[in-house]
Amino acid sequence: MGPKSQGRIAEGWEKGLPKKRAGYLAKRHGANVTQLHLARNGVVTEEMWAVAERERLDPALIQSEVARGRMIIPANIHHPELEPMAIGIAATCKVNANIGNSAVTSVIGEEVQKLRTAVALGSDTVMDLSTGQEIAPIREAILRNSAVPIGTVPIYEAIERAGSVRELTVDLMFQVVEEQARQGVDYMTIHAGVLYDFIHLAKNRVTGIVSRGGALMAEWMVLNDAENPFYTYFDRLCDIFMKYDVAFSLGDGLRPGCLADASDRAQFEELRVLGKLTERAWKHDVQVMVEGPGHVPMDQIEMNVKKEMELCHEAPFYVLGPLVTDIAPGYDHITSAIGAAIAGWSGAAMLCYVTPKEHLGLPNEDDVRQGVIAYKIAAHAADIARHRRGARDRDDELSRARYGFDWNRQFALSLDPETARAMHDETLPQDAFKSAEFCSMCGPKFCSMHVNAEVQRMVETKAKSRFNVVP
Repeated sequence: MGPKSQGRIAEGWEKGLPKKRAGYLAKRHGANVTQLHLARNGVVTEEMWAVAERERLDPALIQSEVARGRMIIPANIHHPELEPMAIGIAATCKVNANIGNSAVTSVIGEEVQKLRTAVALGSDTVMDLSTGQEIAPIREAILRNSAVPIGTVPIYEAIERAGSVRELTVDLMFQVVEEQARQGVDYMTIHAGVLYDFIHLAKNRVTGIVSRGGALMAEWMVLNDAENPFYTYFDRLCDIFMKYDVAFSLGDGLRPGCLADASDRAQFEELRVLGKLTERAWKHDVQVMVEGPGHVPMDQIEMNVKKEMELCHEAPFYVLGPLVTDIAPGYDHITSAIGAAIAGWSGAAMLCYVTPKEHLGLPNEDDVRQGVIAYKIAAHAADIARHRRGARDRDDELSRARYGFDWNRQFALSLDPETARAMHDETLPQDAFKSAEFCSMCGPKFCSMHVNAEVQRMVETKAKSRFNVVP
């Protein structure tokens, strides 16, 4: 085991969360228990009812969207702690946070703390991307402490257990997939669209293949002189997924890793294959979402989203960023949140966060915080632009609190109340200033809203005075 990191450790994680779904899940049996299968058979599941209430939508609409594959409800039957949510164009734009250990850190309690931080700040799903030791115990702790869907990339654990890509067998790949499914993983990134014939398409790229899963799968194919087994035996994957209701997150193993590689042939050849795999999964009534780029200039983002909708038959699009410039290491939560907002506005269903540590190192808890906040802003901005019912209510309420100098209400309505309060109190910490009609930016004489309120009062007084004048 590598040296332990020094992050904050979650307290009481061994106990886990209440198993709220256990009662009705005990009655759910059959060879196929997916939400898609049940929706296509006219069933409005407990999960669909919960999503309808959460999204303020008609349960019949939820069933219809799930049945046509345009919405997924990641909800493994072995994840009873889950509080159901939906990913799809008809739902609000969702945010995913990535956590997980690496070869140099392996602390279960620290990863659970990252989970708690991400969820507390509004992350809708969390992916465990652990690549070091104790992968299975870390995932177990995360699942038992998560009320949001958990995703994984099973090829990571398969390679860690094999010792190297050279020693990895097809049977071990599928064994790991089934074990993770049985454990309760709600969705898995499967890089089934990286085909042997596509590898050479990345040869002249600036950054080649930047997806870890995509690069590892390409290495396996070259070493074995064989086609991608997740593509060859895709129906075998579907047989596993339908037993536990695991959703596919069809990975974009050939996504662009820089602006120079965006929207190239390699990216779109893989996307076409993902569209065909989407149809194959749907034949088994297995839920699917499709992963997207990466690094994309702003003027190409809408085109990328529309192309995915066309080629993948409107399956939910799940994008990483995309980053709209490559010059800001240390600030890529910002460069990517810009692209994420545009992608969400254009129709992406879920945004995978990027932290300030992207390209630089393993994110700590504070990096997770910054990444989630940046992406909650992007997703919320997208919902407003898409005119989601009630999306702007919180904005308007905060604006009224701001104009009324109700500082405590402003803090409470903020995405990150703790930070908002701390910034205000840095210069005016006394309770008396929580109702003051100014902050330290303008002071009492130059606050525009205070001045405007005075102007409006004077105008009203003069109007009343003129109205009451007797000629």
